[in-house]
Amino acid sequence: MDNPERTEPPRVADEHATLTGFLQRQRDTLAMACAGLTAEQLREKAVQPSGLSLLGLVRHMADVERTWFRNVLNGEHSDVHWPRSDGGAFAVDTADPSEAFAIWHEECARSRDIVDAAQSPDVTAQYRDDIFSLRYILTHMIEEYARHNGHADLLRKRIDKLAEH
Repeated sequence: MDNPERTEPPRVADEHATLTGFLQRQRDTLAMACAGLTAEQLREKAVQPSGLSLLGLVRHMADVERTWFRNVLNGEHSDVHWPRSDGGAFAVDTADPSEAFAIWHEECARSRDIVDAAQSPDVTAQYRDDIFSLRYILTHMIEEYARHNGHADLLRKRIDKLAEH
């Protein structure tokens, strides 16, 4: 995590390559926000009164990847990685960053495999009473990462500022 590179999305490509390129760039952005920090810094809730931490965001995004790609699109019935009670993915006071990053990277790899196996962005899946296209899921995931990357940016800037003192 010390020197992550951000993927440059293709500037001229089909819909699949464009959407997956932008999604990967968002994943890389989260990794960059976490790069070079200690376990304590990753767990730090640096922007009070918010209880968000960088590690909590990584754990949350691992579960979001799992939910949308494995459960919704692929029809799996995989369980959450962290119990929903007591803060779930965001309860990081004793969380292991190595475990969280390993799970997140594994979920991202599974997501890429599921997306690559889909025949088109028009592929749909039913989840409960709703139907979702792959196009919708990819767009939603870009939005989800982008929103949380804004949080991650604020957290990282605060952590870096605190480390100066």
